[in-house]
Amino acid sequence: MWLLPRLLKKAIHKGTLRLKGPDGQVEVIGGQEDGPEISIHIMDSSYDWKIAINPELYAGEAYMNGALIIEEGDIYSFLELFFINKKNFDLTASQIFWKSIARKLRRFKQHNPIWRAKANAQHHYDIGNELYELFLDEDMQYSCAYFRHGNESLEEAQIAKKRHVAAKLNLQDGQRVLDIGCGWGGLSLYLSQVADVEVTGVTLSREQIDVARERAAAASLSDRVNFKLCDYREISGKFDRIVSVGMLEHVGVGYLDEYFLNVRDRMTEDGLALIHSISSKAPPGVTGPFLAKYIFPGGYSPSLSEAITAVEHSGLWALDIEIWRKHYGWTLREWRRRCEENKQAIISLYDERFYRMWEFYLAACEGAFMHGASHVFQMQLARTRDAVPLTRSYIEDQTELLIKREAEFLPRLQLARDVVSQ
Repeated sequence: MWLLPRLLKKAIHKGTLRLKGPDGQVEVIGGQEDGPEISIHIMDSSYDWKIAINPELYAGEAYMNGALIIEEGDIYSFLELFFINKKNFDLTASQIFWKSIARKLRRFKQHNPIWRAKANAQHHYDIGNELYELFLDEDMQYSCAYFRHGNESLEEAQIAKKRHVAAKLNLQDGQRVLDIGCGWGGLSLYLSQVADVEVTGVTLSREQIDVARERAAAASLSDRVNFKLCDYREISGKFDRIVSVGMLEHVGVGYLDEYFLNVRDRMTEDGLALIHSISSKAPPGVTGPFLAKYIFPGGYSPSLSEAITAVEHSGLWALDIEIWRKHYGWTLREWRRRCEENKQAIISLYDERFYRMWEFYLAACEGAFMHGASHVFQMQLARTRDAVPLTRSYIEDQTELLIKREAEFLPRLQLARDVVSQ
């Protein structure tokens, strides 16, 4: 191997990488500054040039295919080494070339008419509920949890997330609520219990919709919560409250204006929307090639500037924007830990290659939130500037009220989840 070591020696300054090639020869790279100490073994000589020309894609593929073996450290610490030296990698000629190509193609790759959006959703979410049950919390929340103190369990933090969303929505009895991207139904069911509201949840995943409907029936909530298998663009009518958690990332850069116009058109004149999405403090960019190819085809987490520009085009008021920085990193760390605990079960469902792909995906995303530019925003939107009180104090008042109400209904929802899981 000669090409890859040359690239790594230019890029890695923090931490130390011991690189063993197929012939057993070892190169020690980096060490100028403190950082992770990692030893890897490249088993296939073709990855000498593949990783050198496109490290973000081919390092992931090499790990997934068993051609990159981590002999000292783990997948997260290996990727951490990349993230803390990322600026040096981004300055290499190959990375500049591939990112320029990706920027030119991003609207094509994120072209998400309804038929393609359905196919993309099924690629990720219809691979078996058993997988998600092995690493998500009991309520199957597949989005960033809210760690108010940093020492909560995943279950506690996911309840706190739902509570925080509900508090910001400032729900009133008799309202109609639209949940865009409802997943397995947990948030919709929660909202239907904290206030006397009717909720419509929409998803493109057949496996998610089946579980959501079963959970609503088991909790005797089918008369108040209606789950639909459809695209957000296929919904009609008006709603007093709209919530969307982790859905904006599937819209595509070319559809941001359409998405926020749709939110506006589905909202009553005095309505309110809460949009929760992965984003970035960096300027507009592209989806990482590994994630785009294997995990989220058609997906893209818009920069804050892209999201707010689309909001401006819609004519909606942005009443409040909250930035969550490390919360998703902590969430992903717990998901990754639970996957590691259930490694053999995941392998038995799929195979070792799938497990390594999933492990790489979770570790890469964790690194992006702990060391990269990724964050999560929650954006309150409305047609009028007075849709919520003028200060945030009402959120804490609502939170205290919600905590009291949870004691009444969370045990019932837990029982309903137990019935469905059986």
